[in-house]
Amino acid sequence: MTEENKGLTYAEAGVDIEAGNAAVRLIRGAVRSTYRPEVLADIGSFGGFFALDVRKYREPVLVSGTDGVGTKLRVAMLADCHNTIGIDAVAMCVNDILVQGAEPLFFLDYLAVGRLIPEKVAAIVDGVAEGCRQAGCALIGGETAEMPGFYGPGEYDLAGFAVGAVERSRIIDGRGIKPGDKLIGFPSSGLHSNGYSLARKVLLDRGGYSVDTYLEQLGRTVGEEMLEPTRIYVKTVLPLMERFQIKGLAHITGGGLTENIPRVLPAGTGIRIRTGTWPVPPVFNLIREIGKISEAEMRRTFNMGIGLVAVVAEEEAGAVMAHLQNLGENSYHIGEVVVGEGGGRVEYFE
Repeated sequence: MTEENKGLTYAEAGVDIEAGNAAVRLIRGAVRSTYRPEVLADIGSFGGFFALDVRKYREPVLVSGTDGVGTKLRVAMLADCHNTIGIDAVAMCVNDILVQGAEPLFFLDYLAVGRLIPEKVAAIVDGVAEGCRQAGCALIGGETAEMPGFYGPGEYDLAGFAVGAVERSRIIDGRGIKPGDKLIGFPSSGLHSNGYSLARKVLLDRGGYSVDTYLEQLGRTVGEEMLEPTRIYVKTVLPLMERFQIKGLAHITGGGLTENIPRVLPAGTGIRIRTGTWPVPPVFNLIREIGKISEAEMRRTFNMGIGLVAVVAEEEAGAVMAHLQNLGENSYHIGEVVVGEGGGRVEYFE
């Protein structure tokens, strides 16, 4: 029989169904570890079921968010380290809905690979499950797509989708923010998941470092620093919302402090940020020095050590920070809301 007349299989085209089944078996325990009582279906169903406990709400509003990990994935591939990148996928989604006042309820992931290696998929999903446990949400479904010819050997992409709920009357949208309100910053764990195209260009290209290079100023390898998972703020901030009036919350992602805090400000207001009021992780100074990057560019690209900002009334700021300190949480008074013509003005001062 000639090659042209031979019957082909899906596996010969590059899609291995058996490998996919093996991956499902490997991830089953991790996925189940995230389940909440509201989850109605086990892994393997066509759709995920989540029974919203409407008794907790008078007028529930669902809040959704979707995001990916960006080019931080390239660092994971270079380091061949895949067990934490899933935390980033969850963090980017749940932090976004948290700042609207929502409790994250469930999460779905999308993983696309060039070649499906069950153990590698399991490592990635283990990270997703860990992120869900940190956020208190259930991993109720997902998709793993093997796409030969589309992604190169060892390459993959990862994205996710989160859904949460908030009482309509408790939606946080910034409408009550006024001049005089204070900005409280919550520390980041490092780069988080934004600015990696610039960070990689500076550290790996211009700096000439590899992911295995150990740097004294970082206290670890470049790869370890760049793969530090994004901090998930859910279990710190949700109780804070119950105790205090949080007027606004900003997740500091791409665009840094400069672009993200104005997203929660009402018209006619701006902010003043006092530099030097929080510790800036060494990785940011390293990037600035090697890349000869201006301070303005750094502030509108990276989080600079602040991953989330809360806006509270002046009279509550001290109590909020004292409460966080009692819980062992660091927080910083980084600035205040001011009158701003046109809205959204950001001023930095020492």
